[in-house]
Amino acid sequence: QVQLQESGGGLVQAGGSLRLSCTTSGRAFSNNLVAWFRQAPGKDREFVAAMARGGFDTHYTNSVKGRFTISRDNAKSTAFLQMSNLKPEDTARYYCAFGLPSQWLDVREYTYWGQGTQVTVSS
Repeated sequence: QVQLQESGGGLVQAGGSLRLSCTTSGRAFSNNLVAWFRQAPGKDREFVAAMARGGFDTHYTNSVKGRFTISRDNAKSTAFLQMSNLKPEDTARYYCAFGLPSQWLDVREYTYWGQGTQVTVSS
């Protein structure tokens, strides 16, 4: 069974940076698209960024463009989310997911999920 584990979250001041990691078990990672979602208290889980299997095609939600960068290391079955110039509105629990979605932004399309890592940005 495939398992995902996120790490790298924490408390940071506005304008700071964090780098999230997502490690996976199994050999399915390189054959799947990887994505990051986030969920703030009382809100729906929302798409943040995704990267295709080959590592070339990416997509970001508008609010993080220019600040966040998604990457992956297929040899290590690991994905990353580099977050810079963080804002208080980025505060959420961040989840790694992968699968073969037809709609990258749709949370229902992803097969595997981690437990999430909390990111808190203070003003």
